[in-house]
Amino acid sequence: MIFDGDRHEADRYLLAVDEIQRSMSSASIDQAQDKVNSAIQIAMARLEDEFRNILLSHTAPIEEDALTDNPAAAAAESSSSTSAAESSTAAAESDPIPRTGSSVSNSSGSYRSTSSIKELDLIPELAVYDLRSIAERMISAGYLRECIQVYGSVRKSAVDSSFRRLGIEKLSIGDIQRLEWDALESKIRRWIRAAKVCVRILFASEKKLCEQIFDGIETAAVDEACFVETVKGPAVQLFNFAEAVSISRRSPEKMFKILDLHDALVDLMPDIESVFDAKSADSIRVQAAEILSRLAEAARGILSEFENAVLREPSKIPVPGGTIHPLTRYVMNYISLISDYKQTLIELIMSKPSTGSRYSGDPTTPDMEFAELESKPPLALHLIWIIVILQFNLDGKSKLYKDVSLAHLFMMNNVHYIVQKVKGSTELREMIGDDYLRKLTGKFRQSATNYQRATWVGVLYCLRDEGLHVSGSFSSGVSKSALRERFKSFNGMFEEVHRTQATWLIPDTQLREELRISISEHLIPAYRSFLGRFRSHIESGRHPENYIKYSVEDLESAVLDFFEGCPVSQHSRKRSQ
Repeated sequence: MIFDGDRHEADRYLLAVDEIQRSMSSASIDQAQDKVNSAIQIAMARLEDEFRNILLSHTAPIEEDALTDNPAAAAAESSSSTSAAESSTAAAESDPIPRTGSSVSNSSGSYRSTSSIKELDLIPELAVYDLRSIAERMISAGYLRECIQVYGSVRKSAVDSSFRRLGIEKLSIGDIQRLEWDALESKIRRWIRAAKVCVRILFASEKKLCEQIFDGIETAAVDEACFVETVKGPAVQLFNFAEAVSISRRSPEKMFKILDLHDALVDLMPDIESVFDAKSADSIRVQAAEILSRLAEAARGILSEFENAVLREPSKIPVPGGTIHPLTRYVMNYISLISDYKQTLIELIMSKPSTGSRYSGDPTTPDMEFAELESKPPLALHLIWIIVILQFNLDGKSKLYKDVSLAHLFMMNNVHYIVQKVKGSTELREMIGDDYLRKLTGKFRQSATNYQRATWVGVLYCLRDEGLHVSGSFSSGVSKSALRERFKSFNGMFEEVHRTQATWLIPDTQLREELRISISEHLIPAYRSFLGRFRSHIESGRHPENYIKYSVEDLESAVLDFFEGCPVSQHSRKRSQ
């Protein structure tokens, strides 16, 4: 190959081609014209081979460290899968490529940023000069089509090879929509990283190369046509993936990866418009914009469907011990994650939740509670509405408990959990607001009060004086039989409450301790006083141990068994160890 050898020989060949082309305009005799045409054909065939050889000699997939600065992490990610449940509790994924550093002057150097367009020099400067020199002569001789075909065939292969290194599989929209969610979720993470590299490095660098070789040679924007032809296949394949996700079946667990995709595409749109600014690339720009719109609509739709799912969640089996319902945990974790995407969702969620009038006329319905909050921004209203309908659903589930005390404890546990989740997220607390948070706090405290009334009013009623005193000169003033019955009633009721409620569960240690203290503050002084006034009457009779079963210390100790979620015998063993 001439251009592989002495530079002087390559220059002489190009000069000879120029001479032949000049001869074309001056040749008048048919025989001379035929000779010139024949010479041109021979020269162009040779230049085409030289053009192909130079491209092939300097064409290789972009080096791994130019595509990502952490290939080990990328490899580790590709070999492992993350479950949908795990990812649903993760915050927005951080960019795996640090946003510092500079571009390089050749494809074998290292590259450290995909936060903006960074073009690599895919082919050395001298080779680019030779390619342009050949292209100028082929195009001026009428061999534009042949030149573009050679260029496209070689560079398409190089782009495809780099594209594959990024882990973008060739899947149809149907294939993508049939994937299990955990597999799709992993591919979305890889796509976000790969899309940045494709648009800002791979495609941008190909565009630069086309401009270096073809820009200005002819008025027909050859460079733009070459570029679009070279990258159109991978670009369509790249965006088809995002399109498939945007039109796939909506479900709550997809929300956060949908938003990740949306944010990545928003971030990329200015660069997509810059790299694909040619008229022949209209379809690519339009596809990207349409995907962005569909992703936004999908996020809005998922939020609306999530609200309906929370309202209608149908489980009818009460959770043992009145502890926190799985629905409560799921919903609060979900809206905590929603608050992490606040900036995006504030822009996407423009309308208030559709509360409807399905429950109008019933003062216990979610609509009535929600009406006074209408002045808040749309996203905040959606989050509050989710909490309102969650409580509405939980209230229905509380009625599944046969024991009224347990129903109140269940509501106390669940509303307290809601409050703690709101307090634990700065973003969520800011959106929901302290006024509504105070209302929620009041609700779980009211549930605690309702529990105490339902459980302890009857027990404490046994410790009253009424009905124990009698009159008569031969009486001590106290009916021993009535007193014995009163002690027996207290013992029986307390034992039953103790046995039952030791198996109930308050998972929050502080709340559990607070309720025990509150119980003790009501129970212990009342029992101490009752015992102090009437103990002597029982102890002076037969078998006092049958009636006075508990000392004050016994009751204080027994209260420590409450709400641990296991039988009394286990608590007794724990305390004796």
